[in-house]
Amino acid sequence: MNKMTYILQAFLILAVLVFSSCEHKELCDDHSHTAGLHVVFDWVHAPDAKPETMRLYLFPLDGGKAQAYEFTDYRGGYINVPAGRYRALCVNSDTESVLYRNIDLFDSFEAYAPDGALAVGSSTSVPRAEGTWDERIARSPDRLYSDRLDDLAIEISKEEQTVTLYPELSVCRYRVEIRNVSNLKYLSPEGLSGSLSGLSGGFRVGRNELTPDPATVPFEVVSDGISTLTAEFLAFGQVGMGEPAHKLVIYAIMADGSKNYYTFDVSKQVDEAADPRDVYILLDGLSLPKPIVNGGGFHPSVDEWQNIDVDVIM
Repeated sequence: MNKMTYILQAFLILAVLVFSSCEHKELCDDHSHTAGLHVVFDWVHAPDAKPETMRLYLFPLDGGKAQAYEFTDYRGGYINVPAGRYRALCVNSDTESVLYRNIDLFDSFEAYAPDGALAVGSSTSVPRAEGTWDERIARSPDRLYSDRLDDLAIEISKEEQTVTLYPELSVCRYRVEIRNVSNLKYLSPEGLSGSLSGLSGGFRVGRNELTPDPATVPFEVVSDGISTLTAEFLAFGQVGMGEPAHKLVIYAIMADGSKNYYTFDVSKQVDEAADPRDVYILLDGLSLPKPIVNGGGFHPSVDEWQNIDVDVIM
């Protein structure tokens, strides 16, 4: 009888422990430390933008680990977030030629363009403008949109909490037009390319500022086959006013195999652009060589690149 009583008591104690454990779990669930948050991306500053995906980063003000949330709807969505105070930033996450580093801290969070290459057609041994040898060759970035908040408080509440961010374009557009170009008909197929130096290679998203490291950005050049060259590309922006210089280079391979690169100092046009986020560079006059015709065909005269500095007439 005593043995049976002992077993019964043990069973009752075990049942109480199990019940207490379950009750504690429910209590914790009822008083969760996370809160529902409605995240809204308002595109009032970029009404035509519809990125495929967006990403929100939250940086706890108490120094905890940063958290990232992905949204497949560019307008936002709902997430569960630990209650607390944060700094926040958002970017579109559908880019290929924008990379990120130092993303653990709000102030150091950097978007940057991956390394690029100067090339004209199949020619990869392409010279650089004088004074730009130390600059990194950076690819033209994709369209990057971003916004940030310095203080976001998320509280445990039964009411819906909403945070709104206003992404805007965080890269600049550069347009180049060169008029009155002679002998365009003698260019070899895929014999055109260009580059612009003195641009920033990255962007600190949290601080909303460019990185100071200068970069040279290659770009494609289009010929109308008559007398005009045009180009359009994106970059993070220029490093600063005055220094470093902005050297625009046009690389041209002619049908006879001769190679020339033409250097324009366009610092004034870039630094004094009416809209630094939409820079228009207009140049007038470029004389490409007419190939030497010998025996009815074109024959290469030189195998090395020849540099020609072109004065910019304002």
